[in-house]
Amino acid sequence: MPAPQSRPRILSGVQPSGKLHIGNYFGAIKQHIALQDEGEAFYFIADYHALTSLRGAEDAEAGAAAKNKSLTARPAREILRDNVRDVALDYLALGLDPAKATFYRQSDVPEVCELAWFLSTVTGMGLLERAHSYKDKVERGIAAGVGLFTYPVLMAADILIVRSHLVPVGKDQVQHLEMTRDMAGYFNQAYGEVFPVPKERLGEAAVVPGTDGQKMSKSYGNTIDIFAEGKALKSAVMGIKTDSTPVDEPKHPDACNAFALYRLFADGREVEEMADLYREPMRGADGRGGRPFGYGDAKQLLLAKIEAYFADARERRKELVRNPALVEEVLQAGAKRAREVARVTMQLVRRAVGMTDRPT
Repeated sequence: MPAPQSRPRILSGVQPSGKLHIGNYFGAIKQHIALQDEGEAFYFIADYHALTSLRGAEDAEAGAAAKNKSLTARPAREILRDNVRDVALDYLALGLDPAKATFYRQSDVPEVCELAWFLSTVTGMGLLERAHSYKDKVERGIAAGVGLFTYPVLMAADILIVRSHLVPVGKDQVQHLEMTRDMAGYFNQAYGEVFPVPKERLGEAAVVPGTDGQKMSKSYGNTIDIFAEGKALKSAVMGIKTDSTPVDEPKHPDACNAFALYRLFADGREVEEMADLYREPMRGADGRGGRPFGYGDAKQLLLAKIEAYFADARERRKELVRNPALVEEVLQAGAKRAREVARVTMQLVRRAVGMTDRPT
């Protein structure tokens, strides 16, 4: 097996399935940005993976447009193209540094699919049948395509193609990494030590609540987009569900969605001050005994925090939108670097199984 890197090699991907929201930020993106200073980071936009749900997204847009004539449905190819562009813009605006991290489109590294085939030859169907995403569809009576069934193999190839050591994941993604370790082990056992066994780095952030109190998720329609602004942002924040406690009565901060979101953006002192206002609303919205502090006031403070927190990133994103060639240059440079690593991996794989090196 190749000698270990002096710095850990880190890999993670993001599926381009729509606008990124603050749940994505605190659940993954913030950690990704921090990790680019801890190791050799590879981050990719998972456009191959997006194909498993792309037609569903197209149907959803068509259905929405049929009900609302002011909406225009996009064909699948435009949805994918726009979503990939948005993910690239968002990550770069939020602080991903191409000088520190390799950033690329999954589909620009074809060696990933080649490795997926090699891994599929050592992986049993029983392992794939245990995947939560596949089992969930089967149990609900939904037809699952081959792409969904073999999704874990492609995900393992994403991770192993750069021989990564560390994979930042959420708790709901741990199974995929466990399956990757299984596949790496199957291959190593059959053909010799080619792949390091990757370890997970679990995010420390709690589940980010959506506007309705459930986990923030596009599928629940309860998100607050990272780069929403103006009326759209205000509407999302002011629409956060709260209970019916009268404005002048004490409230429980830990049971409030608005407070849970506020504490993600505020410092410790600010969090304690708001908690005190929840418990003693008659101290007043201004903290000096004016009108009682209510949920509307909490939402206004949250709105201001969100606007301030992402203000610089919002401006960087606008600059990037005006310079699409720069974004494309970053992605192509990232793909070039990723392919350099991927080719070495595939040379090791091909030699291990007895194949000749690919002609240059």
